[in-house]
Amino acid sequence: MRLGFVVAEFNRDLTYQMELLGTEHAKFLGAEVIDTILVPGVYDMPLAIKKLCKRDDIDAVITIGIVIEGATKHDEIVVQHAARKITDLSLEFDKPVTLGIAGPGMTRMEAHQRVDYAKRAVEAAVKLVRRLK
Repeated sequence: MRLGFVVAEFNRDLTYQMELLGTEHAKFLGAEVIDTILVPGVYDMPLAIKKLCKRDDIDAVITIGIVIEGATKHDEIVVQHAARKITDLSLEFDKPVTLGIAGPGMTRMEAHQRVDYAKRAVEAAVKLVRRLK
């Protein structure tokens, strides 16, 4: 099974940990990450997801990001719109695109505790690919 990652650079200290955990978990599950695209932030993911979904050599796409609560409701808007577009792309390309994005409404400390979301997203992708074949 071949996976593609789309990883947000915003909060890179955390998304880097998530990327490593996700890659490690993919190997454990017998999958391989064959391409990773870094994007500025979670809101910027859809175009990169679409690019990976178009590829025949990728079975599923995993999104990795952290959205921390700010002074405004910006975090809620970012995650809401990203999640909706991620679902749309999954359906458009008939390919699993999983949500490894932690947030919104969390502090930086809470974000540190949720880096395992990447593992969950990888596991969901692997299960979906196996079950839908």
